[in-house]
Amino acid sequence: MRDLWTDGYSSDELDAAQERYGLRFPPDLVELLLDRRPVDGWDWRTDDEGIRRALEHPLGGLLFDLEHNGLWWPEWGARPLSAEERAEVVTAVVNAAPPLIPIYAHRYIPAEPQEAGNPVFSVMQSDVVYYGANLGQYLANEIGGTYKVGPTRHIPFWSELVERNISG
Repeated sequence: MRDLWTDGYSSDELDAAQERYGLRFPPDLVELLLDRRPVDGWDWRTDDEGIRRALEHPLGGLLFDLEHNGLWWPEWGARPLSAEERAEVVTAVVNAAPPLIPIYAHRYIPAEPQEAGNPVFSVMQSDVVYYGANLGQYLANEIGGTYKVGPTRHIPFWSELVERNISG
């Protein structure tokens, strides 16, 4: 059986990564990454191109659904006629939401609030679901092959996507 984890980062390496990408990792993610990091996860020291793509993935998927799958929420106002104007609206909505930090593949943890216990989201276009109520539960689900999600903290916009997917 192959190892899932390798050595963690130094504090300086994590600080440099957060500065490079304009992020602040929540404290439980910092604690995990100081201790160990997933072998198949992002290397915040060297995976610049992949991390930048992962950071763009949530917005890119929403923009795809905006044009190809009818994504539009009534609270965004009347749907603009031009694709460019629609993209501006959705980009502003995403930019106002807490930034998502890629953890592994299309799993993300919000940078805000800056507290332990933020949920982990699986993000595929506008198909957003909780993949763990917190980082620990996410790891149990991802590594253990289960899917159990307890009560979750509400994260503006991202939790609303989850709720609309459940009710829609």
